[in-house]
Amino acid sequence: MSIQAGRIAGVDEAGRGPLAGPVYAAAVILNPLRVPDGLDDSKRLSRLQRERLVPPIEALALCWSVAWASAAEIDQLNILQATFLAMRRAVTALSLCPSVVLVDGNRCPLGLPCSARAIVGGDALEPAISAASILAKVARDRAMLRLHELYPDYGFARHKGYPTKAHLEALRLHGACIEHRRSFGPVRRLLEAVAEDDGCTMSTAGIR
Repeated sequence: MSIQAGRIAGVDEAGRGPLAGPVYAAAVILNPLRVPDGLDDSKRLSRLQRERLVPPIEALALCWSVAWASAAEIDQLNILQATFLAMRRAVTALSLCPSVVLVDGNRCPLGLPCSARAIVGGDALEPAISAASILAKVARDRAMLRLHELYPDYGFARHKGYPTKAHLEALRLHGACIEHRRSFGPVRRLLEAVAEDDGCTMSTAGIR
């Protein structure tokens, strides 16, 4: 892919804070002449508004891509580096190579195929980042619905893996499943408590 001047890729993530599931990232190069109406930071939009914006974003953008890093990769790398990994995967999967990448936040991943700039609050300021935030959020929510079918005890369909009271109670009752992030405090403490109860320093008890 050749780099063409003026191709701006917006990049954003979804799912850094949950205790379970992958972290998602999206990259979008919008057509400046065909920008979908209603773009905004995905957190300011309702679930229905986000879902309704996905088809026009995908149809009108010059190109778009969604990628993720798994819970296992999050535990291996840490959440920041796993987020950057998902962002690199999203950018490099674009069918067109951007001239610049605009990333929501205060840091950019290394190893991108072009220059990059971080913009704090960029998901509310730059349309391409807004579009990426919507695609990433909707894709991750859909992934958590699929995980709910596999692990219905945890209520992933309701809280999407975030540390709600119901989720923490489910962790106490059922232990951690394979999609839980073992490096995150509440999950790590649960597994440590199980190991102590079993009288051993390393235990697979509490893992489903």
